[in-house]
Amino acid sequence: MGTTLVTGGAGFIGSHTSKRLLESGESIVCVDDFNDYYDPRIKEDRISKFLGDYTFPVHRISICDFEGLKKIFKKYKIDRVCHLAARAGVRASINDPFSYQEVNIQGTLNLLELSKDNDISNFVFASSSSVYGGNRKVPFSENDPVDSPVSVYAATKKSSELLAHVYHNLYKLNVTGLRFFTVYGPFGRPDMAYYKFTKKILSGEPIDVYNHGKHQRDFTYIDDIIDGVIQSLEKPHDYEIFNLGNSQTVELEYFISVIEKELGIEAKRNLLPLQPGDVVKTYADITKANKMLGFNPKTSVELGIKNFINWYKDYYK
Repeated sequence: MGTTLVTGGAGFIGSHTSKRLLESGESIVCVDDFNDYYDPRIKEDRISKFLGDYTFPVHRISICDFEGLKKIFKKYKIDRVCHLAARAGVRASINDPFSYQEVNIQGTLNLLELSKDNDISNFVFASSSSVYGGNRKVPFSENDPVDSPVSVYAATKKSSELLAHVYHNLYKLNVTGLRFFTVYGPFGRPDMAYYKFTKKILSGEPIDVYNHGKHQRDFTYIDDIIDGVIQSLEKPHDYEIFNLGNSQTVELEYFISVIEKELGIEAKRNLLPLQPGDVVKTYADITKANKMLGFNPKTSVELGIKNFINWYKDYYK
């Protein structure tokens, strides 16, 4: 059995993917630069606490370091690549476009080139629901045009899909791209809205609610997302893109009410207009993922938030 390289292995989805692989007896190599886009402490804790029962190599380098990555590919018998490292966040990408171009495009190109050179059997990578931009047709289907991104982040993710297609076309690299829809859960990203809401509600601070709470999101629990990632790793495809979402839309105002209920505290709301780069509604058509991967999300928003709040209270004591 070969080894799976997990990029962004100290990240939210990366650490959960790593745990699932390690639990099943797989060998992994983790690559992560532990950057300070959000508090690096939680990245350290994902490795030392969440994954602390397992022994595996962790390389603290950027995916922009081609020579460093090359040494990793040479050192280990890497068979599969699970590329989850990225600069994330729609709004931040508007303020810092060059970092997003460097990591999300150049970093992905580095990994594709090394995968080609090392006969990688399966290359699975994270795309995003943000590629659908201002698409008004719902639910979003993989067949929909994605040529009108509304943020730099979205444009970099679309670029990654195009680069991956080139490497499949030229070198027959097996490639699967996964368009994630608003992933949440324990050990999540502190920059995400649900995490910020929880922190501020507990401290008595008002929460910023954009678009007056009229956003609708396809909130997808982390365990369901990992099911789709593992299914993609285990079943190589020539070149496929899949939506991974809960395939239900939840209005932001209701989502907040679920958090309030679990905390037993009513939030003070600071109602604000729609932000640049934001889309009003996301909604995944998962027919293709269900048929080809067996993807079948099971976790309700109510249960997912309950699990997150229980983890949050324990983690932050």
